[in-house]
Amino acid sequence: MKKLVLIMVLAMSVLIVTGQVDTTKKEMKSKATTVKVAELPKTITDNIARDYPGFTVKEALSATMDNALHYQVVIAKGTETETLMFDKDGKLLKKLPKKTESDYKPK
Repeated sequence: MKKLVLIMVLAMSVLIVTGQVDTTKKEMKSKATTVKVAELPKTITDNIARDYPGFTVKEALSATMDNALHYQVVIAKGTETETLMFDKDGKLLKKLPKKTESDYKPK
């Protein structure tokens, strides 16, 4: 009887852990959508104009990550480009690192 109870507990533990892992994977998946510059929240465009004078928005994407809407915005001034990550309220979350030529080479 003890063996049967132990087997049942182990089986339930495996099912619970497997269910939690699957849920985590679903939350981490995100699909990016292209956003027109005119459709970006005004707070984002205002922040770019204030913090990056002379830069213009070249590309913008929106995605839901960790149940929150984020915007990835590529800005440029001449040959200089920056990629910025904003939250839905226009707060700058981070400046993404620039890609170098080695990032594009196959590994």
